[in-house]
Amino acid sequence: MTELPIALITGASRGIGLAIARELAPTHHLLLGGRDADALAALAATFPSAEPFAAELTTLTPDAVEGITALDLLVHSAGVLQMGQIADLTADQWRNSFEINVFAVATLTRLLLPALRESKGQVVAINSGSGYSSGAGSALYSGTKFALRAFTDALREEERSHGVRVCSIHPGRVATDMQQELHTFEGKAYRPEEWVQPDQVARAVRLAVDASRDSVIESLNIRPSGMV
Repeated sequence: MTELPIALITGASRGIGLAIARELAPTHHLLLGGRDADALAALAATFPSAEPFAAELTTLTPDAVEGITALDLLVHSAGVLQMGQIADLTADQWRNSFEINVFAVATLTRLLLPALRESKGQVVAINSGSGYSSGAGSALYSGTKFALRAFTDALREEERSHGVRVCSIHPGRVATDMQQELHTFEGKAYRPEEWVQPDQVARAVRLAVDASRDSVIESLNIRPSGMV
């Protein structure tokens, strides 16, 4: 048991998810979401108050969250990047991306809504600039992020009467492993110092989390300044 507010962060073992975990660690008990239980346990040991939440998000059942009876914050940070021309993308690639980036988010949220309603908690979804626009090669990734934006917009309106706040955060290019994958796809040199750093996205999450109960930060856009 803990007197700290409880935050579940998916994709907590790397990139933006890990930065969010580090940002929230001083004020929250963390449930670190990911697939590798041993790695998550080792990571949890580095925080003041944390424990692993090892689960395969695409096959979640109520049993997976049975032990989570109290929850103040759910942060959706797990996701995959699949780029490609529409003519080349397979049906399995479409299904896999939507399973992880959209369907898993919807399922986990649904399963945890009773706990979030009880605490009048908050849902924060890490979306993308691709949730607003698409282009050549990004139909699949942007499609999942457009869908995620539609999901969070609807969730926000549905849960207002239950006291659950919903925030959608849309970073531009962030210096993560995923960004390196994107540069490889584009055939460009990757210079991480040119892009938004993960801890800046984590601070945006902090801003949303710390908003007083009389307000909600519904959406935040974060873009590289181009000044580095």
